[in-house]
Amino acid sequence: MELNDANLQTLTEFLRKTLDPDPTIRRPAEKFLESVEGNQNYPLLLLTLLEKSQDNVIRVCAAVTFKNYIKRNWRIVEDEPNKISDLDRTAIKANIVHLMLSSPEQIQKQLSDAISIIGREDFPQKWPDLLTEMVTRFRSGDFHIINGVLRTAHSLFKRYRHEFKSNELWSEIKLVLDTFALPLTELFKATIELCQTHATDINALKVLFSSLTLISKLFYSLNFQDLPEFFEDNMETWMTNFHVLLTLDNKLLQTDDEEEAGLLELLKSQICDNAALYAQKYDEEFQPYLPRFVTAIWNLLVSTGQEVKYDLLVSNAIQFLASVCERPHYKHLFEDQNTLTSICEKVIVPNMEFRSADEEAFEDNSEEYIRRDLEGSDIDTRRRAACDLVRGLCKFFEGPVTAIFSGYVNSMLAEYAKNPGENWKHKDAAIYLVTSLASKAQTQKHGITQANELVNLTEFFVNHILPDLKSPNVNEFPVLKADAIKYVMIFRSQLPKEQLLQAVPLLITHLQAESTVEHTYAAHALERLFTMRGPNNTTLITAAEMAPFTEQLLNNLFKALALPGSAENEYVMKAIMRSFSLLQEAIVPYIPTLIGQLTHKLLLVSKNPSKPHFNHYLFESLCLSVRITCKANPTTVSSFEEALFPVFTEILQNDVQEFLPYVFQVMSLLLEIHSNSIPASYMALFPHLLQPVLWERTGNIPPLVRLLQAYLEKGGATIAGSAADKIPGLLGVFQKLIASKANDHQGFYLLNSIVEHMPPESITQYRKQIFILLFQRLQGSKTTKFIKSFLVFVNLYCVKYGAIALQEIFDSIQPKMFGMVLEKIVIPEVQKVSGTVEKKICAVGITKVLTECPAMMDTEYTKLWTPLLQALIGFFELPEDDSIPDDEHFIDIEDTPGYQTAFSQLAFAGKKEHDPIGDAVGNPKILLAQSLHKLSTACPGRVPSMLSTSLNAEALQFLQGYLQAATVQLV
Repeated sequence: MELNDANLQTLTEFLRKTLDPDPTIRRPAEKFLESVEGNQNYPLLLLTLLEKSQDNVIRVCAAVTFKNYIKRNWRIVEDEPNKISDLDRTAIKANIVHLMLSSPEQIQKQLSDAISIIGREDFPQKWPDLLTEMVTRFRSGDFHIINGVLRTAHSLFKRYRHEFKSNELWSEIKLVLDTFALPLTELFKATIELCQTHATDINALKVLFSSLTLISKLFYSLNFQDLPEFFEDNMETWMTNFHVLLTLDNKLLQTDDEEEAGLLELLKSQICDNAALYAQKYDEEFQPYLPRFVTAIWNLLVSTGQEVKYDLLVSNAIQFLASVCERPHYKHLFEDQNTLTSICEKVIVPNMEFRSADEEAFEDNSEEYIRRDLEGSDIDTRRRAACDLVRGLCKFFEGPVTAIFSGYVNSMLAEYAKNPGENWKHKDAAIYLVTSLASKAQTQKHGITQANELVNLTEFFVNHILPDLKSPNVNEFPVLKADAIKYVMIFRSQLPKEQLLQAVPLLITHLQAESTVEHTYAAHALERLFTMRGPNNTTLITAAEMAPFTEQLLNNLFKALALPGSAENEYVMKAIMRSFSLLQEAIVPYIPTLIGQLTHKLLLVSKNPSKPHFNHYLFESLCLSVRITCKANPTTVSSFEEALFPVFTEILQNDVQEFLPYVFQVMSLLLEIHSNSIPASYMALFPHLLQPVLWERTGNIPPLVRLLQAYLEKGGATIAGSAADKIPGLLGVFQKLIASKANDHQGFYLLNSIVEHMPPESITQYRKQIFILLFQRLQGSKTTKFIKSFLVFVNLYCVKYGAIALQEIFDSIQPKMFGMVLEKIVIPEVQKVSGTVEKKICAVGITKVLTECPAMMDTEYTKLWTPLLQALIGFFELPEDDSIPDDEHFIDIEDTPGYQTAFSQLAFAGKKEHDPIGDAVGNPKILLAQSLHKLSTACPGRVPSMLSTSLNAEALQFLQGYLQAATVQLV
């Protein structure tokens, strides 16, 4: 694509169409942009538009499109085409920093993100001058530019907070510190001076305080891995100024907004984080500064209001106290009973209160509320921080803290009892306090695993939780109901089973509550209870115990999906999946009605898939319905196909990318249930599965290979008969997969099924070409994974077509090739093969080569006979060789950047392991003994003499054992 006005005009028109709400206009435009993004100059056209377009909407749209393009394509993945030419890469890196700094803020943010994505790959090796280019801009004195640099530096360096330690990382951080630490410190001092100079200029202060916040964030990232020498030497400068900023109160910067945190709050929050980092990690060096920070942060907490805008600040301030109080050598700061009482009274209890803002979120923004409360993304909420502080204090002062709080809990519950309608928030806080006091250790899988002995959980459950669950009106006091449900869920491992069984029907009733939070919690609690394991590793709650409630459970779960706000509620869908899994054949009578509801739901969500977890559990539930019903009666598979195929067809026709991998898995499951024939409806689809476009997307590959394997297994002969013209297409797929290091094993799965299930004559003409392709790949790049798969294939070929056929095909490609493969690959590498079925195939194949291939007995291949036998005995007796050469570290498919529908394995669509040899061979060692016996009777004297001259003593001993076990002798 040339850099000219016509192309800029075209691009502008298509970008505008991608913003159109009408999918018939939007989708083709998105497809067009996808089709041209591999062209040279495409990214430069986008950059030109975002710099020069007259239309602001187009500028922002170009910036977002550019960032997403970089996100998808910048990383170079082995075996994948490199979509950005080197010229474009160089041009982007040469211009992007300047462009970012001269753009308005909205565009600056997008480009800043793009720089950090490029930096993640190219910095420092391929982009050495990035930092120096950025640091020189500090001198510009223009804070729009300086903040652009700081923002980019922040997105570039924040990964240091969660990277694993490595030499590469250390050297990168060292390089950054050498270039960046001093200018950053100078900028910090200069900015603070400017704040004093401009103390009365609100607009100047706003810009300066955003700079200070970014500088504080950079301080955190650069100090996270270890305490750098530079910062240790300059600790006085940083800590004194941090302390000043923490105690600063400038009236001009106070905001009227109660929701949104102002600049002052954001800056102080970050400083609390920085102080907590030093207190936790570098306590010796930080010792002299600690007392004044504790005082300043304490004063901050006592004087800050309850408004939402202070939430982040208060939670970070409390987290600072929490991190200090659990360090042994700060213990003395908290020992005094008055201090403890004061912390409990002034910091913990007020921040556990359920505020009107929380109530609003509970009612109007339930999704966000659930995410914070259930999934632990409440890191920066006051309640979570107060809870952490309770846990921290309990580390050394469990007795006194529990005593202080028990008083509070009792008085709160007494207040509630006086007037529940008015004082229900007191009970909410009491439940929260008990929860944070009682829980010492928690896991996602088991809930609370360690509890405070001083709190009687069962008694609290009976007296205060059960009455709420039993109240006849599920819609009264929804917050308390949600608390009660959450209590059951959190302490499920602590409460006795009879109490959990008592709770189950009550939870089922709460699925009908109008409050989204309440019925979601009920679904989640049931799902968690159904996964609990009993003493003998079966589920704690059995299908028999659920029998009286089965119908109501299924009814209420499906009704919950019809409640406002829960049409795609992933917790309800997960509970449906888990109920199916627990109840097993008890659901069969309900399936005819439920499958209709599930497919209807699938049709609706496929129009616009937006909730990946919901969709995943929906497909899992479909798989369970199929599995459980067809296990009882395999002929019902056709009624499932009738229900599902119309929806599947629509998904395939509309190319709903997110759903294709799922559809292929469910189809495999259905096809594998059929006895040995392929219905016509599947054959009609077969040619479409070979279309190259489907194989371009990595997420489709595993399920499509499995589906093609099911086709081959159920109807190899049908394909050879009625679709023989499709065999080259099938082999084309194999050829594509085998060329990729990431997917070559999938290519072998397909090839093995072709060899095993296709009639031999249907692939005779292609056999030689298949082997040539494999050899080309072996010469080009042989990896351990490839060799293991290659060995299994060669031996399967030998088992299927015989050892003579194997030797002949190798030698027809090149004379003496058979010997080379045995000597260079089979003998040295067979020890690496893993997996029971794979090992069996190799053992049987090698046995055939040793005993059914005349060329091994009387040509120059004979010298390989004993080494091959020795390798086979080693294969039986020695441990598997799982070493991998240093130069082979694969990029996992999951690591590829950008949003690509990665393959999501459906747990309930699992495939049984298939053994192509089956019962024909029970024990391969016995087979070896019997085959050697047969060989020795055909040519007496030869076998014992070959063994005695060159097989080592240990191997010979093992072999004698096999012969005895098979009760045969060699002659």
